[in-house]
Amino acid sequence: MKTRLLGGIAALLVAIIGTVLLATYVQNADKRALASTETENIYIVQKSIPAGASAEAIAGSVTKKAVPKLAIAENNVTDLASLGSKVSAVALMPGEQLLSSRMVEQNAFLGPARVQVPSGLQEITLKLPIERVAGGMLKAGDTVGVFLSLEDTGGQAGGKVSKTQLSFHKVLVTAAQFSDGAATQTGTSDTASGTSQVSSTSSSKSQGDGNYLITMARNSADAERIVFAAEFGKIYLSKEPGDAVESTKGVVDTAGLFR
Repeated sequence: MKTRLLGGIAALLVAIIGTVLLATYVQNADKRALASTETENIYIVQKSIPAGASAEAIAGSVTKKAVPKLAIAENNVTDLASLGSKVSAVALMPGEQLLSSRMVEQNAFLGPARVQVPSGLQEITLKLPIERVAGGMLKAGDTVGVFLSLEDTGGQAGGKVSKTQLSFHKVLVTAAQFSDGAATQTGTSDTASGTSQVSSTSSSKSQGDGNYLITMARNSADAERIVFAAEFGKIYLSKEPGDAVESTKGVVDTAGLFR
């Protein structure tokens, strides 16, 4: 009985010693591998860094590490001060090298809630409740149909005549935000660029008063008509993808509603 107990204890000690030796060997493997290799200290990402993070915010998520010069990528960062006021253009993952090519000036960062404005167009922003923006399921990069509704006092006997028209097709949405300016996104990407759509799971605190700020790109003449309708009427936006059929009966009023 004692012999078996002593044998078991001896086996346990051997296992513990072997584990310690193996761990020590692994920990020193990098040092032995780099002993005869020319290295350079560069910044490596330790924690995930979101797109749009400032250099100051990045500092707490990176660490300097000796890396063989042959494995160092171009545009690597060796001094965070060199980044100045730049922000990360994309999300950075743990283990990757911090590269200056992935940093951009703040005014050049579009972020996941914006897309580039096509040349020759201008942007206008509408503040609309959820039922007028396709249930809030609009995101930057979508195209929408723009419905304009107005009341005209030029009817018979001075009465009011209400009219609605699908005036513009496939208008590009360049930004989608809650009324407090927060991006309408939940972090669930549905495109390669990381664009995220509005979701009811976003906190009510971020949604402000429940309205949305939808920014669209349009030429100056069309922008005038949209602004006029926003001032004196109502606007609805439909989600109108590129393959949607552009059919309309023109202006709809009370007389022609049930024709």
